[in-house]
Amino acid sequence: MVFEHAGEYDSQWSAVVSIASKIGCSAESLHRWVRRTEIDTGQRGGQTSDDRTRIKELEREVRELRRVSEILRKASAFFAQAELDRRPR
Repeated sequence: MVFEHAGEYDSQWSAVVSIASKIGCSAESLHRWVRRTEIDTGQRGGQTSDDRTRIKELEREVRELRRVSEILRKASAFFAQAELDRRPR
C-alpha cells in the first residue's frame, strides 16, 4: 500500500504514518516492513531476507560442528590417555 500510494504524499514517511494508522500498526513497524521489501526487491542495498536466513543456518551449523569437534577431541584425548595407562601384557 505504501508503494501504491506514495505519490499521494509529500514523503514516504508521511505515507507510512498515514497508512499505519489506517491498518492498525505502528508507523515504525510499517516503516521496517517497507525497508525490508525494498531490500528484498533490490531497490535498496543490504542483506536480503533469504541471505539473512541462510547466514543464520550456516552459523547454527558452524556452532554444531564446533561442538561435535570439541566432543571428538576430548574423546580422542580420553582414549589416548587410557591406552597409555593400560598395563603391557
